[in-house]
Amino acid sequence: MHNAPLSLTFSDAQILTPDGLMAGDLSISEGFIGRSCGRRINADGYLILPGIIDLHGDGFEHHMAPRRGAQSEPTQGLRAVEAELAANGITTAMLAQFFSWEGGMRGPDSAETLIRAVADHDAGTDLHIQLRLEVAVSDLFDRASALIDAARIRYVVLNDHLPHRALAAGKRPPRLTGQALKSGRSPEAHLAMLQDLHKSMPRAIAALAELTSDLTAKGVRLGSHDDRTSEDRARFRALGADICEFPETLKAAETARAAGEPIIMGAPNVVRGGSHDKKIAAADLIAKDWVDALVSDYHYPSLHRAALKLWQDGLPLQQAWGLVSSGPARVMGWDDRGHLSPGLRADLVLMHAQTRRIEGVLCHGRVTHLSGELAARMVG
Repeated sequence: MHNAPLSLTFSDAQILTPDGLMAGDLSISEGFIGRSCGRRINADGYLILPGIIDLHGDGFEHHMAPRRGAQSEPTQGLRAVEAELAANGITTAMLAQFFSWEGGMRGPDSAETLIRAVADHDAGTDLHIQLRLEVAVSDLFDRASALIDAARIRYVVLNDHLPHRALAAGKRPPRLTGQALKSGRSPEAHLAMLQDLHKSMPRAIAALAELTSDLTAKGVRLGSHDDRTSEDRARFRALGADICEFPETLKAAETARAAGEPIIMGAPNVVRGGSHDKKIAAADLIAKDWVDALVSDYHYPSLHRAALKLWQDGLPLQQAWGLVSSGPARVMGWDDRGHLSPGLRADLVLMHAQTRRIEGVLCHGRVTHLSGELAARMVG
């Protein structure tokens, strides 16, 4: 059982508003931002920011399977995931779980195991599932659809990680042996499976159109991953995928922007100063005001670090932090979070103004992380 929602007032803080940081008090009661009540906590020297909303993070995989073939007990793994999320200011997290031919942690069995574990887990952080559906696995679409319905998954991303170029040329794809070991197949069996999937792509795309039509009718948001060309974006748009996640080129991003479609980029790209594999730099798109949300991708700490880096580089804090709070909320149509306004969820990040360390995190008014001087003030 988690602690009860707090009723208190943080006084003399710097509070992030749509117009920037403003000195003042912020009160919470019964899980929501509201009128002054409860005891007063001196928050002088702290920034109070909206809780971070992460729409795509697969850093949880390390906690669920610390080594290849060594999967942890799901509940223990989720506890470790939550601790890392909270320490990094994340109050709403979508665990980006594959439903793929890749097997192992990315196979259908693992997807079902994770979803059961999240459903049974008494989470302090608001946990959701983003299902990353490989478009080639048409034989598994019925299973995927049943899982989406049962788990009430609201965000599905379409992926195509098949090495089509190598397969079309009759070549052995790169990293084949490593992939085979992760999936529990021999390299020969894995290659044969990839060749079969590549050959059956026309049938898979036809089946995918039927599946996505059904999903969009049920209100599931669809996105596409790693669009490289305008044609990629148009093809996925035709399938109902109106979120452009990690476009690889300026042209793909420009096509999405012209259509008014949300663009999601990775926070590690911002922190590193560019893509680790020489794709488009997220900062270039942010400078054009084309990015709606930053996500953790493979590294949870990068979310707050990216926002702070953008602020340091000259972007107003309300815009920089908005990329990890109000922007993601807007993409998903969540109007109960993302801002610090009366009546909204008390999802808060308390950051030491000088050290920029996150010392306190509240999700729906409940403490999920507390450290440093702030802990002494609140406990004392």
